[in-house]
Order: sequence, then C-alpha cells, then structure tokens
Amino acid sequence: MKHFLLAMFVSVVLIGCSDESTPSKQSAADIRAGRIVAEKECKGCHGLDGKGTAPGIPNLAGQRGRYVMAALNEYKNGVRVHAALRTIAATMTEDDTRAVAAFYASLPPVAATKTPVFSPYERGKVVAADCAGCHGADGNSTTPGTPNLAGQQPRYFVAATQEYLTGARASAPMDPLLRKLNKLDMESVALYFASQTPAPRSAPATGDAAAGEPRTAVCGGCHGSHGVSTDSATPSLASEDPQYLTHSIKAYRTTRKHDLMRRLVADLTDKDIDNIVAFYATQKSKPAENGQTLLKEITDKCNRCHAGERDNPALAIPVINGQDKDYLTLALRAYRDDKRGNSMMHNMSMPYADSIIESIASYYASQPAR
Repeated sequence: MKHFLLAMFVSVVLIGCSDESTPSKQSAADIRAGRIVAEKECKGCHGLDGKGTAPGIPNLAGQRGRYVMAALNEYKNGVRVHAALRTIAATMTEDDTRAVAAFYASLPPVAATKTPVFSPYERGKVVAADCAGCHGADGNSTTPGTPNLAGQQPRYFVAATQEYLTGARASAPMDPLLRKLNKLDMESVALYFASQTPAPRSAPATGDAAAGEPRTAVCGGCHGSHGVSTDSATPSLASEDPQYLTHSIKAYRTTRKHDLMRRLVADLTDKDIDNIVAFYATQKSKPAENGQTLLKEITDKCNRCHAGERDNPALAIPVINGQDKDYLTLALRAYRDDKRGNSMMHNMSMPYADSIIESIASYYASQPAR
C-alpha cells in the first residue's frame, strides 16, 4: 500500500561508481585470494558455492563485487548491525575485502527456489469471507449499526481491530474471529477491504446534510474533503453507516480514548451530530488502495535500481532476483524500522506493512537468477 503499508529493499549503497579502490573486473589473483578468505571466514554461513546455509542468510554467488565490498564496510563501520559480521569485517584488510568480493562475484548465481508469491489481496479475500455475514461480501454493509469496510483506510482498519482486542473499544461480536487472525491475515484483509468500492448511500431519516456540512470544516483536516481520507491511518467517513457513525462520534464523549477527538466533539449537540452524520453518509467515497495491482506498482519501482544485470561490476546496488526470501524480508523490515542505515531505503520502505514486505520478498525470491 502506497501509504499503508510495507518499499524497496536491500541497500542502494551510495558509492561513486568511479571509486578506484574497487576494480571494475575481478582478477584471477583476487579470485584465488578471495577463496582463501572465504574458506576461513565465510563458508560457515555462505558456503564456498555462495549459497546461504540457512534461511535468512543471503546468497552471495554472482552478487556484484562492489556491493559486497560496500556491505562489508558497512558492517565494519557499524552502519549494519550484526555482531559476528562486524567482528569478521573488522579483521579484513582492504585487499581481503576486495578479494572475497571478487571470489563470490565470480560464482554462478544460485538458482531461484520455487517460492510461492504471497498476495495480500488474495489472502485478504479469503479471510473476508468470514466477515460477509455482517459487513457484506465486498465490505458494503446493509445492516444498520454495522460499519462499511469497503474503501476504508487499511492502517486505520488494523488499528481499530486491535482496539477491540485490547478493550480500548467495547467488545463486539467479531472479537472471537479477530483473535484467530495472525498479523499477515489482519493486514491482508485490511488491504482487501481498502480496495473495494464503497456503495452510495441514501440520506438517513434524521439529520440535515446541508446544515451538517459547515460543522465538518474542522473534520476535513484529518478525514479529508467530504470525508474521503488520504491518510492510511485516518478513517474515511464518506458513505459510512449512519447509526455506526453516530455511535462512534458519541463514544468519544465517554469511552473511546482520543484526546483531540474528545475535545472536538465535546461541544456538539445531538442535533449537530445528526446533521454531521447526514452529510457524511451521503458523500461519495472511493477505494483507498488497489490491492490487485499493488505488487506490480512496487516492483516496477524496485526494478529501476535492482533489475540490472549481474555482469555490471560498476554498480554497488545488489541484484535481488533469486535471493533468499527470509533474508529479503529481514532486510526490508530493518530498513523500515530504521535498524539498518540508509536514509533512502528507510524512506522508501517506511510505509510497508509486514504483509507487503512478505509479498515483495516472495516475488523476488521466485524470480530467475540472472
């Protein structure tokens, strides 16, 4: 999700391509010397064939030498956090680093595994089937008092469900169902509903939409023009079920804990609330995301940097096709959570939830190594 989420990954190391300390071609002498270094320091995790010996350990075979050198220097300088690698990198001379990078770059890449590509949208569609009885098959509720989920912002959806589970919101009939969902399921169903089109709604029996519109001016700063939010953590109010929306606004007076909302609704009369609800219920909404095309949109962006051929040694950007899925997952999470230094990658990966990271990592792990 462009805002929800979870992004490119694996570091784009900003090193000048004309750096003379890194040869543009691996010499036979460097390759021979690098094998000796790898035998001593690297084979326990990365093997002499360059294949990671366990899930979460990256394949180095065929990786660009300039990138491997840059990564080792980042471990040595503490930019990346890995106790063992930092110790190993610190003992390597510049010649050792260049040689071991040349050795692994000279190896044929590891063949990609048959990794199924995880689709949050399709997984969410499966989970959503259990919600249809109350919220409608596509998230458009026809039961008074039950909220629409179609088009709802995904981060808000996840946060709201967590509030039910922690007791921050009063318990609800779906609590037992929510407790069965893991994090990937929760994020996936949020993306599925966010991608559905909200149905138009007729005016409720109470309230005056024209009178309610001026009272929503202060609401627009967070909930968007006419109640269509552009922030993945803030709910859309347009086309929402009137009874549910009324109940929610009044709950901020008493049980829901949100200081700003509590202050904003404190002076509203019941009539004001009816009017505001009438306005929002009749506004046209739209999907917050497009889950069916999301993976392609993200990988198209990733490929701008990462899709180059392995035989271009001038680049310090890793090739990620066929890379270990667990390693890619860990790397992207580390960038997102600011545990791995690279401001560009942090900014790009920050919006992505774990379900999106899982999708991206499984996609690249399944691609043919080249």
